[in-house]
Amino acid sequence: MSMELKKAIEQISKDRGIDRDLLIDTLEEAVRSSVVRKYGENQDIEVGFNEETGEMEVYLFKVVTEDVEDPNTEISLEDAIEHDPGVVLDDEIGFKLNVEDLGRIAAQSAKQVIIQRMRDAEQEIIYEEYKDRKGEIVSGIVQRRDRMGWIINLGRTEALLPKEEQIPKERFKRGDRVQAFIVEVRKEGRGPQVIVSRSHPDYMASLFKREVPEVDDNTVQIMGIARDPGSRAKVAVLSRDRDVDPVGACVGIRGSRIQNIVQELRGERIDIVVWSPEIATYAAHALSPALISRIAVDEDEKLLEVIVPDDQLTLAIGRKGQNVKLASKLLGWKIDIYTESRYNELNVGREKLDQLASVAEIPIDRFFQAGLENPEQVALATDEELEEKLKLTSAKVHQIRAAINFLGLAPKAEEAAAEEAAVEPEESAAPDEEIKTEEKSELRVDSEPPSPEEPTSDE
Repeated sequence: MSMELKKAIEQISKDRGIDRDLLIDTLEEAVRSSVVRKYGENQDIEVGFNEETGEMEVYLFKVVTEDVEDPNTEISLEDAIEHDPGVVLDDEIGFKLNVEDLGRIAAQSAKQVIIQRMRDAEQEIIYEEYKDRKGEIVSGIVQRRDRMGWIINLGRTEALLPKEEQIPKERFKRGDRVQAFIVEVRKEGRGPQVIVSRSHPDYMASLFKREVPEVDDNTVQIMGIARDPGSRAKVAVLSRDRDVDPVGACVGIRGSRIQNIVQELRGERIDIVVWSPEIATYAAHALSPALISRIAVDEDEKLLEVIVPDDQLTLAIGRKGQNVKLASKLLGWKIDIYTESRYNELNVGREKLDQLASVAEIPIDRFFQAGLENPEQVALATDEELEEKLKLTSAKVHQIRAAINFLGLAPKAEEAAAEEAAVEPEESAAPDEEIKTEEKSELRVDSEPPSPEEPTSDE
């Protein structure tokens, strides 16, 4: 019996991968629990495993007293001398209990404790194993689906692929083999919870590391990844060897390397761009395949104003804004895209608005805050509106008016007013008068009087 227990301990330790000392401690605790259940919690009990005999030994200790008040914890001097002639008062004397006498209920209790402790020990081992594997790619079999996501069998444990970590529109069925990226290992009561992902940017980085030797040995370094999982991604790379082309290394011969990654990600399109320490150069690469005319950099706001040829706007923005969105995520900067024609219009207006701000000795932002976004709007505003919105004195407003006249903005304001009058005549005017007013405005805006030296068309 004793040797069978010792062999069982050795076999369980080997098969389950549980430390032998930990298993012995578990057995001792289980036996102690059974003894307490049978004899009561106030007993002084000591349990130990005898390595020589291979037996679990249980001792019940009692204190030697003259008057015994609690026979469970005390023994009289007379009775104690029968067991040990050298005993004296206040000594503790131990009595060996027979483990086999614990009874069926106590044995069942010990078995439950042993099973639970073994399970706890096994879960602790699994947790210790997987907590150091964060950032690795694992492969498993799809087992079932629950309200949280897909449960994947990894062998010794299960992993959860949450809905938010899946590639959109990707479908699985029971028995499918799937790869995923370990993002977290949680220590929970029912066992370690391994959380995996297929949409995480680092999953793509790990795939590149696996497929591209230059990435694995750090010759080519991945500087950033932006993903729209299942649709498109941008990967910024940098070569630490001038003889190695980072884009070519990642693509491989005839696209063999990148194609393996694309297939694993269910056809996700991947743009590989060259990283640069110059943000404007980096942005131009990130917005490919669009051609960029120039880029204005605002370091304080981390804002890029990107100007593209008129026929490149669609490419730069991308379908549903995907290209510029991924580029912005990759750079970590905000991006505003303008066509060359639109930017030139805005720039001319801004220069004139900046001149008006200089005359009034106020920052140009005050015009924007007042809702005056171009010089024409300033010219059309009344003196009272300018004083109120811009918080200016009447003298400053007169200076702005003089600048408007000097810049040639006043006629435009008059024309706009005339057009407004033509489109929205006074309500009191009769229908015939409205027609005459419109005709007069059109002549004044669009036509020129004939030269006295040249005959008119009627002649």
